Amino acid sequence: MTLPHPDARLIDAVTGAVVPGTALAAAAGAYAGRTPGVVFLPMPTTVDAVVRYVSAFEAGRPLALLDPTLPAETLADFVDRFEPAVVAGPLPDDTPKGYRFTSDERLGPLWERETPSAAVPHPDLAVLLATSGSTGNPKLVRLSRAAIAANTASIIEALGITGADVTVSSLPFYYSFGMSVLNTHLAAGATVVVEADGLLGRGFWPAVTEHGVTSLALVPSQYEILRRLRFDPAKYPSLHTLTQAGGRLRTELIEDFHGRMKSVSGRLFVMYGQTEAAPRLTTLPADRLTEKLGSVGPAVPGGQLSVRLDDGTESTEPDVRGEVLYRGPNVMLGYAETAADLARGDDQGGLLETGDLGHLDADGYLFIDGRLKRFGKVFGVRLNLDDIEGMLPGPAAAVAGDDKIIVFVVGGAGDATRLRQDLAERLKLHWSGFEVRDIGALPLLSNGKTDYRTLESAR
Repeated sequence: MTLPHPDARLIDAVTGAVVPGTALAAAAGAYAGRTPGVVFLPMPTTVDAVVRYVSAFEAGRPLALLDPTLPAETLADFVDRFEPAVVAGPLPDDTPKGYRFTSDERLGPLWERETPSAAVPHPDLAVLLATSGSTGNPKLVRLSRAAIAANTASIIEALGITGADVTVSSLPFYYSFGMSVLNTHLAAGATVVVEADGLLGRGFWPAVTEHGVTSLALVPSQYEILRRLRFDPAKYPSLHTLTQAGGRLRTELIEDFHGRMKSVSGRLFVMYGQTEAAPRLTTLPADRLTEKLGSVGPAVPGGQLSVRLDDGTESTEPDVRGEVLYRGPNVMLGYAETAADLARGDDQGGLLETGDLGHLDADGYLFIDGRLKRFGKVFGVRLNLDDIEGMLPGPAAAVAGDDKIIVFVVGGAGDATRLRQDLAERLKLHWSGFEVRDIGALPLLSNGKTDYRTLESAR
């Protein structure tokens, strides 16, 4: 797959500078002569970062998209574990042992490995994305070029993206949903407006108007923001499509924004995805949203859904509840925890065990009923709830709410505001993603373990 269509365009919302798809593709030569191996790319929301990403992808270099605000010690751990050949800026001051600091006119400041890693990346490996949020030692999801290409083509088809579309960077590019929005629009020959400040920034909505943005991709917390802003799509005549993924959107908000968009002949698409699927698995057609309210839709083109029952058998029968399984060409190769794992081939065989509980209806539309494993999502970032509990004072429990983590603390939460801020600082997320509640005693099962089902019912 060639990522940028010749007609694609990047527009810098601040300067108005335009980078055409032909120039993006030509930038691949920037990696010629560099140490072979994986490229680490911190991805701030800038045109330069997108150019570095596309140039590495087009050069056939496996690359990891990283949060540019990673603490220096976390980046150092990643470099130590995965032995990248090149690390692009922004960079901390201390160059790691075995690397030299250099600079390139097209790539900016770099750390370049002095000798190639003994672990040679698998030839199918294209993109690496961190999972498990900021807790523990995040693994990297290994995505092949074929998986990226398959999901890009599926989403272009499912959403009807064309060269006439214009989107804006409402999500970080290192986040799988944000990467997918970028990929689909570049591949379709559409326009991507790069605006770094986000929904609450002074420049965001003027950029939507000035550049004729037609589609906006958001996670649930951003829909909460839009509601508080009293978003009126009639103020933005070019905007005809909203898409949602990154966690469960409250039914009330689905109905609300469906109505808002329908009032201007626009559309709302509800989707379900995981980084491990490059990343989108389902899309609920906008014209069936009311009929299928609560569903995340059927599998994207090329994919198949089923559920695994307690006895290990699989079913596609309606209303049978089990672990959601997905098969398709967009499924990851597997995970990586060290450089040696980057040499591995396909460990999954096209099968993704999602860890979510769900059921299908008679039309094959998926409904998510809960989680099998102890994870939650905040602002699209997956967090290990057990790790979060380890950060809490005294007896406590954490459960996943709708795009937030709810913390129950025994015997008084003390300064709940301070506790929320502490969690936010440690996990590099906004404090509004956490809610603290006082509880007299944690409910227990007969085996003495915390009864999380009871806590979840009290959300």
